[in-house]
Amino acid sequence: MKFGRISRESPDGAIARLVVVEPEKGRVIDLARAGALYAMGKRHATQAAAMRLAQAQFPGSMAQALGASDILVDAATEAIQGSYGDDASLDINNVTWLPASDPPVLRDGLTFVGHIKGWHERMQREVPESMLLIPGFTKNSPSTAIGHNSVVPWPGYIKSKMDYELELGYVIGREGGSVRPEDAMKYVFGITLYNDFSGRDLQHNELPIGMGSTKSKDFAHAIGPWITTLDEFKDLDSIPMEVRVNGETWGKGNSGGKLWTVAELVAYVSLGEKILPGDVIGSGTMGGGSALELGRELKPGDVVELEASGVGVLRTTMGQPIDGLWWPERRKPFM
Repeated sequence: MKFGRISRESPDGAIARLVVVEPEKGRVIDLARAGALYAMGKRHATQAAAMRLAQAQFPGSMAQALGASDILVDAATEAIQGSYGDDASLDINNVTWLPASDPPVLRDGLTFVGHIKGWHERMQREVPESMLLIPGFTKNSPSTAIGHNSVVPWPGYIKSKMDYELELGYVIGREGGSVRPEDAMKYVFGITLYNDFSGRDLQHNELPIGMGSTKSKDFAHAIGPWITTLDEFKDLDSIPMEVRVNGETWGKGNSGGKLWTVAELVAYVSLGEKILPGDVIGSGTMGGGSALELGRELKPGDVVELEASGVGVLRTTMGQPIDGLWWPERRKPFM
């Protein structure tokens, strides 16, 4: 099953709605609407009660909805049956997409051997021994998550070497802490696409500080177009993946060739802290899945499409650089 989030207009302005996505039928189903119709038709609830029940069961927040992930799929399947789903359906081409999840915490791993080698070569850095000891990941800002068909904000302090990153996003479906790899996949609800945009020139200056990438990445994180539940994938290491820029293929491969498994990454992330429903953990970039590895870069107006079989296509357009932002002045050397 596929779940997404869209924005709909209401008397009080735009509101987020949880939807079931049926690409093969060219439609999405507004679950709050379908759930209310089902409650009135099958349960004989009053309209007011049916709306309260449906909105509680199918909130616009994916994180809140996944708090009940053990029943979410069953409840959605029930709500969209027959005419209830038909009467709550919308044309898939005429909806405004929100980030597929609104993650309480957004993390990004580094697991693909091809990208690890290619990134370090292009950034003129040695692959550290520590990468063989522990899975690497960063914590990113969830406040800058954007959805399918969005324009990517381009802060003017990134002058050149703007980059995309072709990644899968593992969406957490239940709360846990210090889980073990053999149990970790029980906590993964589904898979989405994740584009971790990166300003490589600024990243080159940030990394020697030793605290990771910050402003070179936290201006935009595209998550979408929707989430496909884990049961629809036979092998998480053989998902075909591709990235296109303005319709031209810039990278193609699959989800294999990892240094650390999905289960190991999820387990490591959870050590000593909580993973929460709605959290997104990026797989890291597929080998050859960044412009950096090709010696290329993005320009304003470029249309970037990430595709993964079984998920879909996450499309974004690079915006114009935002001028007039403050930037720190160089300090004098230490005495």
